[in-house]
Amino acid sequence: MKDFINKLYRNHSLIYKVLLFIATTFLIVYFFPTSGKFRYSFEKGKPWQSEHLYAPFDFAIKKTTSEIENEKRQIEQNSTLYFNSNTEVYTQIKNSYTDKFNTVFEDTIPSIQRHVLYKSGATILNDIYQFGVLDKNYNYDKHKQVVILENRSEKLRTTYGNLLRPEQLRSFIERKTGVLNVQLYANEFIELFFDLVSDNLVLDQDFTQGSLEEELGKVSAVRGSISRETLIISKGEIVEGDKYKILQSLESEYKSQVWSAANYNWILGAYTLLVALALLMLLLFLRKYRNSVFENNTKVTFIFFNIILMVLLTTLVVNYDSNYIYIVPLCILPLVLKAFFDARLGLFAHVITVLLLGFVVPNNYEYMFLQIIAGIVTILTVSELYKRANLFISVGQITVVYIVAYFAFFVIHEGSIDSLNWETFLLFVLCGLATLFVQPLIYAYEKIFGLVSDVSLLELSDTNTKLLKELSNRAPGTFHHSLNVANLAEAAANEIDANAMLVRVGALYHDIGKMNNPTFFIENQSTGINPHDELSSKESTDIIISHVIEGIEIAKKNNLPDRVIDFIRTHHGTSVVYYFYNAARNIYDDVDPKDFMYPGPAPFSKETAILMMCDSVEAASKSLKEPSSIKIDSLVENTINKQIENHQFLNADITFKEIESIKKVLKHKLANIYHLRIEYPE
Repeated sequence: MKDFINKLYRNHSLIYKVLLFIATTFLIVYFFPTSGKFRYSFEKGKPWQSEHLYAPFDFAIKKTTSEIENEKRQIEQNSTLYFNSNTEVYTQIKNSYTDKFNTVFEDTIPSIQRHVLYKSGATILNDIYQFGVLDKNYNYDKHKQVVILENRSEKLRTTYGNLLRPEQLRSFIERKTGVLNVQLYANEFIELFFDLVSDNLVLDQDFTQGSLEEELGKVSAVRGSISRETLIISKGEIVEGDKYKILQSLESEYKSQVWSAANYNWILGAYTLLVALALLMLLLFLRKYRNSVFENNTKVTFIFFNIILMVLLTTLVVNYDSNYIYIVPLCILPLVLKAFFDARLGLFAHVITVLLLGFVVPNNYEYMFLQIIAGIVTILTVSELYKRANLFISVGQITVVYIVAYFAFFVIHEGSIDSLNWETFLLFVLCGLATLFVQPLIYAYEKIFGLVSDVSLLELSDTNTKLLKELSNRAPGTFHHSLNVANLAEAAANEIDANAMLVRVGALYHDIGKMNNPTFFIENQSTGINPHDELSSKESTDIIISHVIEGIEIAKKNNLPDRVIDFIRTHHGTSVVYYFYNAARNIYDDVDPKDFMYPGPAPFSKETAILMMCDSVEAASKSLKEPSSIKIDSLVENTINKQIENHQFLNADITFKEIESIKKVLKHKLANIYHLRIEYPE
């Protein structure tokens, strides 16, 4: 049992990666849509590229959303209105008609004429209530069908235009008096009926709405069916018209039938295999080409977290409305990974993520093409992220690439730009603006995952930071040495395309451990008194070597990033303190060189190797008397060749060609530093 526990402990890093891999795989699969994938791809207006397609099962031809909406709109336009009629109103008005007529029309009118007027008024009254009087104007079309109900039963059918609205009463009476040749008494009739007429029709909202919903419920979502083994489309036939609609229906039906209870586990397992395969490729890439990242569980977790985040954001947008898919700032992923790692890793992870999203998004080929092209542009254009102008320029270029590529795809699909939706271009602009959020996101990631980006390196390179000011006050010689090394290292890094900002910061902080005992280091001895004269060679060596350990402690106390602390650990590698080692050998015969050796480790990157070279060369150059180009060249060659002979660069990813380039830079820079000015006459 103890051996098993020890074995687990020894392999805890690998076990963690396996668990992270499994958790990420299942989490991504969980985000995927619960539907099968149609095995064929087709585009409207393009030839059918596959073999003859026969119906694999019986299925219905579904109507498009616009067709169903048009049918419903037509039903709503032709729907019937139902009005309740109050019969008692007309009965009461008829009973009051005679009394009201006698009040309005004077007795001086001849009896025959009065009788004619009475009959005319009765006729107008009947015409007014032939269909009825509305309680208000409902603003419907005059041709809209109307059913008048009495006691919830149909009385008659007519159109809305035949119903008398309150504001029409005057014009109606004037027109009827003209027809009956009693227009001379029009004002009297208007006075009569304005006081007499009352509304008797009220819209039955519940009955009308219920009838409409019943008709809308009869709208079918399909328009015919296709039997099994029926030829749907032949190879080379253009996908358009009914063929296109039938293929869409088959695709939809296929998704719903394939993702059934019987084969749910099979499809879920297939999705899991594909996602696991994609993530496995990423892990293999890290193990082969970025082993330092692979060995760091925090960094692997960070990469997987960002992939999950992009998949989550995309699936949320797709589930809400797939038309907004391009608003997701997917280019944040390569930007973030490039800021913390390098361009190659950023692009590889971006491509893997886009491949995963191909399962989720519609028009997956178009989407994947756009996003991969945008990711490549991101990697190629974004440099020196700590410079705000660079980020704005790169985001502008990414947005332009999105727009141009989308425009080209649209023209290919539609053949013209007549139906181009210009609002999609606005989505690309919003995506670009969202990409600018990468700056605060990088800051948050630095705090959460303990990583360091160029932005933080720029802040650390400021010589006015608390730690560097303390170094300049307590060990001014060391501070000056660090500045010289930083300048040399930055120039060398630029020559071989290494991370110049990182190596400069590492050079500034690599000797902070000398603050504890500054006078024991020759660059800080200004009085001519050397405290090593009173110590043995071993004691002096221990003090010299201790500045590495103490530097690491000071760096951790001041929360310096691990990438910067690596320079403190490795800037002497596993080299020997030769001065005191040789002094000890002159006294003792059996001197173990390991007692005079730095603890290491040796440099394990281009940047840490550059610092070791520059640190040794700059320190050695101080011992040159009457420096000349020949002496400087010889110093650089001897110092770096000795480090190579001692195997200090075996773990560093640096080539002999790059080392030769660094030598040339150091020779040139030191020659400039020690250049003697012409002596001018007094």
